Amino acid sequence: MRPPKVPYSLPPTDLFKIFETDPVRGLSFEEAQRRLAQFGPNEIETAPPLSPFKLFLSQFANLLIVILLIAAGVSFFVGDALEAVVILLIVLACAVLGFVQEWKADQALQALKRMAAPEAVVWREGRPKKIPAREVVPGDILLLAAGDKVAADARLFESINLKVDEAALTGESVAVTKEAEVILPEDTPLPERKNMVFAGTTVLNGRGRALVVATGKATEFGKIAGLIKGVEAERTPLERRLAVIGRWLGGLSLVLAAVAAGVGVLRGYPWLEMFIWGVSLAVAAVPESLPAVVTGALAIGVSRMARRNAIVKRLPAVETLGSTTVICTDKTGTLTKNEMTVRKIWAGGSFFEVTGTGFVPQGEFLREGRLIDPQKTEALRLTLLAGLLCNDVEIEEGKFIGDPTEVALLVAALKARLTKSGFVRVAEIPFDSSRKRMSVLVKDQAGDYWVFTKGSVESVLSACSRYLTPEGERPLTSTLKEEILKVTEQMAEEALRVLAFAYRRMSSPVPPEEMEKDLVLVGLQGMIDPPRPEAKAAIKECFEAGIRVIMITGDHAKTALAIAYELGLVPEKDVEYVITAKELDRLSDEELLARLKKTAIFARVSPEHKLRIVKLLKKEKEIVAMTGDGVNDAPALKMADIGVAMGVTGTEVAKEAADIILADDNFATIVAAVEEGRTIFDNIKKYLLFLLSFNLSEILVLIAGFLAGLPLPLTAIHILWINLVTNGPPALALGVDPPAPDLMKRPPRPPEEGVFTKRLVMLLFSFAVLLFLILFPLYAYALKLGFLLREAQTILFSGFVILAIAVAYVSRSERIPIWKISPFANKWLNLCALGMVISQLLIVYVPFLNYYLQTAPIPYYWWFLLTLCALIYILPAELLRKLIY
Repeated sequence: MRPPKVPYSLPPTDLFKIFETDPVRGLSFEEAQRRLAQFGPNEIETAPPLSPFKLFLSQFANLLIVILLIAAGVSFFVGDALEAVVILLIVLACAVLGFVQEWKADQALQALKRMAAPEAVVWREGRPKKIPAREVVPGDILLLAAGDKVAADARLFESINLKVDEAALTGESVAVTKEAEVILPEDTPLPERKNMVFAGTTVLNGRGRALVVATGKATEFGKIAGLIKGVEAERTPLERRLAVIGRWLGGLSLVLAAVAAGVGVLRGYPWLEMFIWGVSLAVAAVPESLPAVVTGALAIGVSRMARRNAIVKRLPAVETLGSTTVICTDKTGTLTKNEMTVRKIWAGGSFFEVTGTGFVPQGEFLREGRLIDPQKTEALRLTLLAGLLCNDVEIEEGKFIGDPTEVALLVAALKARLTKSGFVRVAEIPFDSSRKRMSVLVKDQAGDYWVFTKGSVESVLSACSRYLTPEGERPLTSTLKEEILKVTEQMAEEALRVLAFAYRRMSSPVPPEEMEKDLVLVGLQGMIDPPRPEAKAAIKECFEAGIRVIMITGDHAKTALAIAYELGLVPEKDVEYVITAKELDRLSDEELLARLKKTAIFARVSPEHKLRIVKLLKKEKEIVAMTGDGVNDAPALKMADIGVAMGVTGTEVAKEAADIILADDNFATIVAAVEEGRTIFDNIKKYLLFLLSFNLSEILVLIAGFLAGLPLPLTAIHILWINLVTNGPPALALGVDPPAPDLMKRPPRPPEEGVFTKRLVMLLFSFAVLLFLILFPLYAYALKLGFLLREAQTILFSGFVILAIAVAYVSRSERIPIWKISPFANKWLNLCALGMVISQLLIVYVPFLNYYLQTAPIPYYWWFLLTLCALIYILPAELLRKLIY
């Protein structure tokens, strides 16, 4: 099989033969797999995947590491082989740690890309099948509908009002009307190929079916892929800011290290030793891993979001999430279950409550709060039976297939243990918009015939002459009709959609034109799309977090207000909280801005209204998250700071425009994503507080030692080891720290506020000075007591490691004291602390490690003193935190 070069100039029948595709059944799954292996995945060629070997080598692409390795090499050849080998091993361990961190981050991001990948609907083995777009093969039949992203180049063989946006490919802004039946000349230019659809374009209107003729690199879009090949992934704003800060801190550290090394040479230390020492200090002090740590924290965070059904498409969105001030959300399916449920029934002059929600046939019937058997109340039983039999819903593999309203009626009947068995449908009059009702004629086991009718209350009432009461059938007077209409209004005030039900019992069948005459009204059923149980708690959480929630719906104002009140979105059922589409069109921007502060609901709105609402909210400096699922929602999703597309009901166009996709279409998932966004930003700040305060204290202690004329406080190997055990494991552990208890009780972070706030910088420097005031006197005191230099250095070395654990725990929150955070919540930090203590004990007391790592055994009571120092650090650190915050 060789795909033709000009499929637009051939009739579809010829193309089906060329591609060996059955136009009725499509490809078989087996043949599709064979072609996938032959032609490759349907994706544009991208940069090759990250090579583990190259990633490992990149860990050494730091100038300071290169200088250190060269210096270690020189040291090896001039005779100090031991120190050179140990330095090499420590640098290698740091490289492995960095490699593992970056590799995991990259794998997490690749997994997220696969989760957010577009999908296509193909016709295989005689039925529609949704598959990842990358699995589409030449010869597949594409099913196209409004909102779809075209997965591959394909020749149309059926089109109904099909319009496609080809701006992404041709630059033409006007939608192209497609015509499947035309056959075009071979020299037809790309923008005029009306019988073709192309990969990367968007279906705006209508539907169609098309035979795939090219995939991947062979598509028109794939041919221009070279223009974007090799473009580097954009770094997030936070990564860019931290890279600048890292370079600034790096420059400062280099200068200080060079000055300290120079002072050491002047004081008589060997120049090579001081050179290695100075470079080691610079390596330890320079936070060159900051951007990588941020990427890792973002990757871990978005993986957690994915597990909570929020698929992040763009990393910068994670930063914005923490600043979200307004969430504009759809009602149906997001705040509600999108499963109509019968809640209230009026029959025989009485109201009945129905428990249970959604399409689960489990629930009870209550009258005035007391349980009743629905089969023992004739009017109620017949009302439910009418809803069951005047119904076209099918049940396939445990799933309801049909109109949601009819599903609700079926589920209500199933709750009453009613079934269709024993009844045979003889005739029917389908629903139509002019009559606004549907009727069926059924025969029961006794041989009697029944007409059951359902429809709008006014329509059914007009076909009724009698009304069923507990005492039997009574004439339906005009007074009774008015009372029934009042009951209908009463139910509608509760946001219930009300349908009326009637019957007629006969001994013999009647023709269709006689079916809807002389009916007996039996009851009303009121149904609603119930709120998601978790949505109410999520809205409350938003309010506590300082986030406004605005419902934007196409539904009626009364329905929206009732749902909003039930969810706690508004304190009372007051229309002052609602703006309708008519009001939106009438109000000027200034008038609308004045009302926006109190408005919680926009009802009967269109996607165009959504765009206007987003613009005005952004004009008020709000950070807006907006949900959407349709083609026309795309502009509002792009305009919002965070575009949120529905994963279940959303079109491919909406998903393409969004920053985040909700796999479950659930409002609570948006709130969970906001919480994760705040957690990620919080954890990055924790790591920075820990790393920079600790690194700064290290520099202060070492330089103070020189200035005080004391012997070298730490050797190069000590410095590099501290860098290995403090910069690696604690960073990973703090990166997965659980959310702080007050995280969703704080107001949103201002978007212009960087990671280094004034308070954080003050806290950082305060912690560093505090560490210096504990560790430097400790070293001086050890020397004064007459300990040998190697022993005093080991005491200081161990002090740094033990206090690093205290700093890590204190850094777990920027605001909350350590005793208010569970020490068992972060098992990785606990394991990390245990590992640091055990490794340090081995370094101090194992003889061959003493030799290689330049340490000496110290008296056991020093561990008590070092632990006491760690505890002493915590109390003033918390006092400083309280003073600064």
